[in-house]
Amino acid sequence: MEADPSEVNLSAFETFFEEKRPFFIEGKNIFRFPLAMGDGDMSSETLFYSRRIGRSPHYYPDEDDGFYYDYVDQPDNSRILGAMKLSGKTKKGWSIGILDALTRKETATIENNGQRKQVAVEPLTNFFVNRLQKDFNNGNTSFGGIVTATNRRIEDKQLNFLNKSAYTGGIDIRHQWDNKTYFMDLKIAGSHLMGEPEAIEQVQTASARYFQRPDARHVSLDTSRTSISGHGGSLNIGRVGNGRWRYAVGGLWRSPGFETNDLGYLRQADQIMSFVWIGYRINNPVGIFRRVNINTNGWQGWNFGGDRLFVGGNINGGAQFLNYWGFHGGINRQQSGLSPWFLRGGPMARYMGSWNSWFNIYSDERKDWRIRLNPSMNKSDDGISRSYRFRFSLFYRINDRLNINLDPFYRDRIENLQYVDTPEFNNEDRYIFGEMHQETFGVVFRLNYSLTPDLSIQYYGQPFVSAGKYSKYKRITNPRAAGKERYTVFKENQIAYNEEDELFWVDENIDGASDYGFEKPDFNYKQFLSNLVVRWEYLPGSTVYLVWSQTRTGYEEVGRFSLNNDMQNLFTSVPDNVWLVKMNYWFSL
Repeated sequence: MEADPSEVNLSAFETFFEEKRPFFIEGKNIFRFPLAMGDGDMSSETLFYSRRIGRSPHYYPDEDDGFYYDYVDQPDNSRILGAMKLSGKTKKGWSIGILDALTRKETATIENNGQRKQVAVEPLTNFFVNRLQKDFNNGNTSFGGIVTATNRRIEDKQLNFLNKSAYTGGIDIRHQWDNKTYFMDLKIAGSHLMGEPEAIEQVQTASARYFQRPDARHVSLDTSRTSISGHGGSLNIGRVGNGRWRYAVGGLWRSPGFETNDLGYLRQADQIMSFVWIGYRINNPVGIFRRVNINTNGWQGWNFGGDRLFVGGNINGGAQFLNYWGFHGGINRQQSGLSPWFLRGGPMARYMGSWNSWFNIYSDERKDWRIRLNPSMNKSDDGISRSYRFRFSLFYRINDRLNINLDPFYRDRIENLQYVDTPEFNNEDRYIFGEMHQETFGVVFRLNYSLTPDLSIQYYGQPFVSAGKYSKYKRITNPRAAGKERYTVFKENQIAYNEEDELFWVDENIDGASDYGFEKPDFNYKQFLSNLVVRWEYLPGSTVYLVWSQTRTGYEEVGRFSLNNDMQNLFTSVPDNVWLVKMNYWFSL
């Protein structure tokens, strides 16, 4: 089983990771309830995200809560006490999925002046999912529904920020006609959460909605609420088969109170989006091409207060040659828009438009060796922000038993307005940003070796280094303005460091110049992830797994990218090793 890829997430949103645990992978298509079609960030939004089960604890001992410590032993994950899953499809077209899992109450061990104490960091939690779907009309029509429930037994006051109960439900209808040429897809979903006021406040102020925004007209923060509800859905209609022309139109919505993140995944609520897509396909050989496709898309979105958040479009296409080599590429235009997330809970702010282009070329995938090249570029209208990324993949099947895959990547990025912090001065928030130059390099290595039909070895390894250097610090003073009118640049003599290496600012734009500070944002992040799995099928259907996982992680506040130094420092850091043995036995009844 592979580890999650390393990353440096500087956005306001949680990263979506694919499920890799065999128990949850098996039959996962039956449990799927995506909230949007297509690709992009919204394609990951769903009512059931199995990575929530057994996740890392929500709480970390905080001195503000009275937990003073010199040492903390924090569990990495919530242990699953038991899980049951029933999934399959009947002869009459019913798809059934039922899952129930219980994770135990987790505690961290803290030590202060030689005295040890146990602190609860995750409550006893039960997760439940029930998915039903029925096919009609020879599979041309389907109707289904899903219900999820998360219930926590919260017995410790420091965990009151978690919802006691979270329920979601949805129905989906899909219909195809004219020999599957046309389709209609409808999804409707709802959510209802209950908890202490601080838990519901946490939901309201989360990055998915930011009800505390000072200029919000249609939402407001209510710190006395003990429940919150919302709704969402999508409707798409189009043509996807039997002809060269394809097209679709549709839209989606997420009400401000819609929330699925207790057992699902949702990046952004409070939005309404519409789109149109047109594609042209040639699936038969023409000249030097085996097949050709070209697409164009357009989209726009608003929040429930009527503010236009985004508008954009792209053109993309590709072809495969007669020798089975191929390419795909595109160009994307995002217009300037308003963001309720840019200032991390501050007022609505304008972001600059940008151009994004990408290209992908691949070799004949039938061969023992194959390559893939994937360069991409992003440039902002401000003339400063830009990003270049290059990825190369090499797969080589040495023989019928051994193959290797090497996948290096590099990214060079400059961001004119990268969020740093929101210090408070005179009861007023200051939104501090900086120009960040970030370089990232990593390599993914995979090896699969079958010694015998019953004995195999799989290895996964990834060294990863990323460095970010901040300069030209700015304070956002006119969030809705365009270009340089949005911010005030700090001068050299307005920036200083104290003995704790914290940045301090002297703000000349306020009466009685004073200072406010926070930690230095420069970083060098390094990580090495590896997994070695030996699998032996000692009887038909019965297997033994031996797993060795190693993680090395390093962090410095340097900000200068040096591949040689970062790699050397990475492999001299103290490793974290985990050994696991798993055995299962197949009973034939």
